[in-house]
Amino acid sequence: MRSCHRRLEHGGLAPRLLRASVTADLHKTQSWAISDAKAFNEIVSPDDLDLFGIPFYKTPTRSPASLAAGRICAPMGWLERNVVRFTDPSHIWHDPNERTLHVLLRTNTGGTGFAALIKVVEQNDRSMISAFETVPSGKRALFIPLPGGHLKFFILYDAMGKLYWILSSQATDSMARIAEMPAIRYNPSNNERHRLQLHFSKNRIDWCFAGLVAAGTTERHARNYASMAIDRDDLVILCRSGDDDASDPQYTNMITFHRVRDFRNLVY
Repeated sequence: MRSCHRRLEHGGLAPRLLRASVTADLHKTQSWAISDAKAFNEIVSPDDLDLFGIPFYKTPTRSPASLAAGRICAPMGWLERNVVRFTDPSHIWHDPNERTLHVLLRTNTGGTGFAALIKVVEQNDRSMISAFETVPSGKRALFIPLPGGHLKFFILYDAMGKLYWILSSQATDSMARIAEMPAIRYNPSNNERHRLQLHFSKNRIDWCFAGLVAAGTTERHARNYASMAIDRDDLVILCRSGDDDASDPQYTNMITFHRVRDFRNLVY
């Protein structure tokens, strides 16, 4: 299964999964099934949220807020996604029928530390329905803790070690007042992009810090929006990066390659 988005503002994106047989002609529309979906701003209202500091800044529903000259904050919503399946039978969200996939999405709240979660369940008629996940109390679990969930992250499952690994941007200064932020930082204070961190988890909720993969000398030297693969005992990583010639931490000018050797030895 693959996912796609209806592209509007962050709050107008609707994540979907597409399914096709590996033997089908993927050029034909009829080869594909697509899940239903609702946009973020159709299921979440900022007025319904409290006690978590979400959203961090007040914005219009469908347009960004100007925080200061050259500083904007997009409305609350979700962006880039990761699709996983829980294979551990002891996990609360494990589906023994293997009809459920979970989608984690980068979530724009103006703060840090949270991503969004939805599940997509295949029905008896093979249609796919998106829904909230729930916890034992019956409460819905749209927001979940995730280090670097406020910017694009990349999740990889290691079947040998039976752990999830995540690359994400490390925030160290998200509580800075707008007037006190470094001039080079891109938009709100949570948008720090020059420290690429690695974590591991057995359940995709509780993450253990494994180390920094890369760190730029200055904030202009971005190391973010990475992807990775397993090469035997190593993680190999491509990263959107910048140097002194980059326009800013968002609009960078390089791709860098990184290798984390014997990455399973980082587990503790």
